[in-house]
Amino acid sequence: MGRIRTVLGDIPPEDFGLALVHEHVMCDFVGAEKVSKDRYDAKEVRSVMLPYLEEIRRLGVSGFVDCTPAFLGRDAELLADLSKASKMHVLTNTGLYKEPYLPKCVWDLSVDRLAEAWVEEIEQGIDGTPIKAGFIKIAVNPGKIVPIQQKIVRAAALCSASTGAAIACHTENGEAAMHVLEILEGERADLSRLIVVHCDSEDDQGVHREIAYRGAWIEYDGVREENAEKILRMLKFVEKEGLENRLLLSQDAGWYNVGEDLGGKIRGYAYLVREFLPKVLDRGFGEEFAETVMRKNPAEAFQMK
Repeated sequence: MGRIRTVLGDIPPEDFGLALVHEHVMCDFVGAEKVSKDRYDAKEVRSVMLPYLEEIRRLGVSGFVDCTPAFLGRDAELLADLSKASKMHVLTNTGLYKEPYLPKCVWDLSVDRLAEAWVEEIEQGIDGTPIKAGFIKIAVNPGKIVPIQQKIVRAAALCSASTGAAIACHTENGEAAMHVLEILEGERADLSRLIVVHCDSEDDQGVHREIAYRGAWIEYDGVREENAEKILRMLKFVEKEGLENRLLLSQDAGWYNVGEDLGGKIRGYAYLVREFLPKVLDRGFGEEFAETVMRKNPAEAFQMK
């Protein structure tokens, strides 16, 4: 069995526990050429965000996947500090997002060189620290994928093949998801390592079924009060089709927004566990369904294989 690579080191998958697999502690949308640790006070970010992590820890959550990529506000040392303080198993990532959050050098680097840099962050550490990335985060536009993003998807395939790390790919519709699958298959990637992020943005659940049938993970990460009924309807389809073993749930919540006073308006992480999961049980899905989606599947999806 593989290990899960957290910001504080590797743990057995069974220790990951109840997990939120797509959240954000901090983001900085200033752009790749301007993003810098000088733009925020890490102590202030810690003081603002720690109570939100402590809240979900009290609710029984022990696994937390931070999906903020490099050049968008990723701070591995901040996450390690918050992990220690909250007693949460926190994962950070390697990889790259999309324009305007790509540094100019990406256009000049080869697929192999990109992959090598990401492998180093998984195996050696991030930004000269011993803190290692636990998965690969990438992003594509809706529709057909532009060449620079195709390069990034291919680099993710190479990095995953070398390290066994999962690939979490931001997609916004089914066409983009299908194109990602096509590219990865062309690279002979293991599709069981792919997490198709924001699947609930695609209303055609036939696409979700196709993604799951081809071995990838479908992630519904828009769980929030105003979206609850939509997600519950999608869960009914998942259960009917027997896809629950390929499903992940989260909220895409947070975050401290660099440049705003005290990080701006923060959306906490507690809704899914405190309010949405009881709705799931009330609708007759059962404890086993909830355990599979919230414990078993995250441990499986984020193992280094």
